[in-house]
Amino acid sequence: MYTVNQLGKKYNLSRSTLLYYDKIGLLKPSARSEANYRLYSKNDVNRMEKIATYRDAGLSLESIADILNSDDTSSTNILEQRLHSLNSEISELRQQQQLVVKLLGKDSLVRTAKTMSKNQWVNILRSSGMDDEAMHRWHIEFERDLPEVHKDFLESLGCSPEEVSSIRKWSQQK
Repeated sequence: MYTVNQLGKKYNLSRSTLLYYDKIGLLKPSARSEANYRLYSKNDVNRMEKIATYRDAGLSLESIADILNSDDTSSTNILEQRLHSLNSEISELRQQQQLVVKLLGKDSLVRTAKTMSKNQWVNILRSSGMDDEAMHRWHIEFERDLPEVHKDFLESLGCSPEEVSSIRKWSQQK
């Protein structure tokens, strides 16, 4: 059995966080000591492990409770919603990153930023021996196999929404 302090140390949580989890029903202790202290069993620790994992994934406490108290279908839906949310956030952050790099306007900083422009990508493809026809085939395969990833990749290169749409339509032509 674990006390509040022991469980808190194990998961780097404050006492008040564990008390809050108890209050909202997310993690109820299985027992109480003679002095009425909360005691957590192995099953409670396993539940806390799941809670910690879901928190690391950025899920809200409400979503975590829903997952822990529901079937696999509901869990899948909640996790898919979180993934969609993360993808949107990443896309927005990439756009902000590209804008900051553009505002800085310094080649030396562009090289240290974790970004690549469309021109840089095309130059890499050309340097590796790809001509326009080979690049078209590359886009066709990418769009066919992973359309959303293809869209995301084009956005990560700094392509405008109109250009992304145009490239994707071009990629659907054989």
